[in-house]
Amino acid sequence: MFRTAGRKLAALTLAASMIVGLAAAVSAGLGPPAFQTYANDELFVGILTPTDLPNHGKFDTIYLLGSGLITVADAGPGDRDYNGGRWEVRPITWLTISPRQFTNDGQVDAAAAAGQIGIGDVVKRFECPLIPRRRND
Repeated sequence: MFRTAGRKLAALTLAASMIVGLAAAVSAGLGPPAFQTYANDELFVGILTPTDLPNHGKFDTIYLLGSGLITVADAGPGDRDYNGGRWEVRPITWLTISPRQFTNDGQVDAAAAAGQIGIGDVVKRFECPLIPRRRND
């Protein structure tokens, strides 16, 4: 009986130390790569996973605005049409306006309708849920 309890305690201790180590690695920037995106004027963070999804099923769109700008998603947690983090990525080309930070897909759509930007074809599909970013991050 003591042997089994000792093994359980050792396994729990090992698991706890692995979780603490992983949390420290992620917070130190050593964990999986992360990205930020705006959806509905709210900033989210996502942890990139090594996936490349085939072209079938439902996807939401993430728009790549360019160097130094945060991406914009067309849906996010709480939206009825949010697909849980299944994304297709489309690059933006700045045509008649200077690059600027959009924070929602309505701004992207309006700029595209006005001929100010072009929206490119899908360059990648992947899976990654969005997590609301804490205010003090």
